[in-house]
Amino acid sequence: MSDKLNINQWAEEDRPREKMASLGAEALSSAELLAILIGSGSTKESAVDLMKRILNDCNNSLNTLGKKSIHDLSQYNGVGPAKAITILAACELGKRRQMESPEERPDLGTATRVYNHMHPIMQDLGVEEFWVLLLNQHHRLIKKVRIAHGGITATTVDIRVIMREAVLCNATQLVACHNHPSGNITPSKQDDELTIGLMNACKLMDIHFADHVIVSDGHYYSYHENKKC
Repeated sequence: MSDKLNINQWAEEDRPREKMASLGAEALSSAELLAILIGSGSTKESAVDLMKRILNDCNNSLNTLGKKSIHDLSQYNGVGPAKAITILAACELGKRRQMESPEERPDLGTATRVYNHMHPIMQDLGVEEFWVLLLNQHHRLIKKVRIAHGGITATTVDIRVIMREAVLCNATQLVACHNHPSGNITPSKQDDELTIGLMNACKLMDIHFADHVIVSDGHYYSYHENKKC
């Protein structure tokens, strides 16, 4: 019986999945990343040791690994056709990513751009939805998050959730956006109260509150353009 430790017996900080969760993918070796994909090794070696051996036979080159066939990889004890396909699929994805251009983040520095970006999402909604658009310092979109669905009031929109999302995304600017299915874009008292609450929270967190845009089908209302924020 082999006295070699399997991955589940390692210290938690040394296990590939736990290591990636706590330190990020960049902290893992290529063998560790590939070990996550194949899941297990053999009775004689862990998934990490198996992938180290395979990579060593490829002169530690992922490019060379990607040129292997399913048959080539299946010759290793612990690697069947399914694992070989998984490895080669990962190599192919890496190649395709390298060939793609980086995704262009939209510039949402004006209310018109916010409207043009959100109108396709909101134009056919029969109820109100509240979204936040998290931006970097150049007005580029980092992430958009739907916060509430249905009747939008200060009680249904949790400002703490919005601030948490902004901090986690390292956003420096925030735009609020919701729709008025009725077609009337005049802000309600609840809209004003929510905007003030968001402005105060952003000020406290040193995040620029750029605008609150109310979207209807064909037109919009901007708190910023109306000098209310």
